[in-house]
Amino acid sequence: MSKPKPRHRWGRRLIYIVIILALGAYLVSLFYRLPDISARKQSYAINGGIESTLGSKFAPDLAANPGKSGVFLLPHGRDAFAARALLARMSEKSLDIQYYMYHQDMVGNLLTYEVLRAADRGVRVRMLIDDIYGHHGEDTWVALGAHPNIEVRLWNPWKRGRNRTIQSIFRALDINFRMHSKSFTVDNQATILGGRNIGNEYFDADTDVAFSDIDVLSIGPPVAEVSSQFDSYWNSDLAYPVNILVRPGSEQELGTLRDARTDFYKEQSTSTYVQALTDSGLAHGLKDGSLGFSWAQARVIHDSPLKKNAGNVDKEQSLISQLAPYLTGSKKSADIVSPYFVPGDQAADAMCKLAQNGVQVRVLTNSLASNDVSAVHAGYAKYRRKLLRCGVQLFELDESLKDHKGEAFTWLPGLKKSSLHAKTMAFDGEYLFVGSFNFDQRSLHINNEIGLIFRDPELAGATSRNFEEHVNDVAFKVEFSREGGRENMHWTGGQGGPDVDLEEEPYATTFQKLTVGILKWLPIDSQL
Repeated sequence: MSKPKPRHRWGRRLIYIVIILALGAYLVSLFYRLPDISARKQSYAINGGIESTLGSKFAPDLAANPGKSGVFLLPHGRDAFAARALLARMSEKSLDIQYYMYHQDMVGNLLTYEVLRAADRGVRVRMLIDDIYGHHGEDTWVALGAHPNIEVRLWNPWKRGRNRTIQSIFRALDINFRMHSKSFTVDNQATILGGRNIGNEYFDADTDVAFSDIDVLSIGPPVAEVSSQFDSYWNSDLAYPVNILVRPGSEQELGTLRDARTDFYKEQSTSTYVQALTDSGLAHGLKDGSLGFSWAQARVIHDSPLKKNAGNVDKEQSLISQLAPYLTGSKKSADIVSPYFVPGDQAADAMCKLAQNGVQVRVLTNSLASNDVSAVHAGYAKYRRKLLRCGVQLFELDESLKDHKGEAFTWLPGLKKSSLHAKTMAFDGEYLFVGSFNFDQRSLHINNEIGLIFRDPELAGATSRNFEEHVNDVAFKVEFSREGGRENMHWTGGQGGPDVDLEEEPYATTFQKLTVGILKWLPIDSQL
């Protein structure tokens, strides 16, 4: 009998390997299969909010500005918290809460207290939290889910009862896609969008760490648009009810949580945060309807919840496809503030084209020292020289701000002790964008984002002027000189004044520089 030829033996081995791998993948999928949610009930925004107290307060101004939207910027952390807490306190119909992170700290506990009070009054509460850190508050979500007026869902979750790290490896293609969107909508009459997650560091409640951030409170047409996008996410196949994903909560757990949050609120009754609910100008404005909204043509732009399945999503449903025309259509200026800035070749080329056509393009982002994600800085650094060569102006946050005492900058409050976290863009001093969108590859192609773009020459113009007047006080301007055939990087200005001229990444440690130097060589840009 003749022996099998070597080629045939390798062919069989290959078939066996494929079969084994396919079987292994199938068994892994079974091991990490998420629970069945087919019995989950769909729900939608409540439309009767116009009859609520909030609806009545806003109705006269909306009637006086037909077709326009009321916008009110929230650059200060305490005001941003007070707006959320007060709106929850004034709610009568519904609360729709959507966040990437919701910490169980002072801010999170106080807001949960207001949520529970609203639900006890009969307000329907829907909370949609991304599961990237959702497990940290799992007991809270389970207890809240026991309330008849509250439902909590976790977005694109990890399977419970399985090792999270190992699962992150085997399910990497699935769980890589995160809901980075942030919205807070009350009675379908008012909504807050922006960059803030729920946590002390986002609301100037941490004495050591703070993220300089900005939100926008809006009334009018954008509210219905935010409610519609919330519904699409809430009813998506990626939104898992906590009572199915984890377990149903009990009356005892709910009671324990209610008592704990009530006691916590009483302990904080003399804090500046609780006092802001009654004493601040914003509080009075919300209560008596005198809040000074600006009135503008506005629209909500956001990613589809199907962004994870890019092949099934119309390009026009992505946030960047809706935002790009404002950038590429700029005639005079484009001022971009983004904590994480990894534009990619296409966006970098678009910015270069603008700059070469005489448009002033300016970008403020974190420096290596102030950036909390070194890998992102490695991605950004690859584009610096290209952008500088074509005339784009780059500014990097001066890390020494956190060591300086004094009043916070009114332009970007909190920068004296923080990392940049605000996400804004001003185009031609006419249009302003505020949202959750970082100008990086994750926001562009992976994560789900949302924001408000509106035409308001006063606010947009003020934003551009503030950039012009203050950026050199809070950031280094990045430049390079050509000497001896080399392009040498320089960082000028910042807290030290215009005479400062540094030739190395300001305030960055040797370890940070070494880490970025290594990360630059790794093929990870698409994940940054």
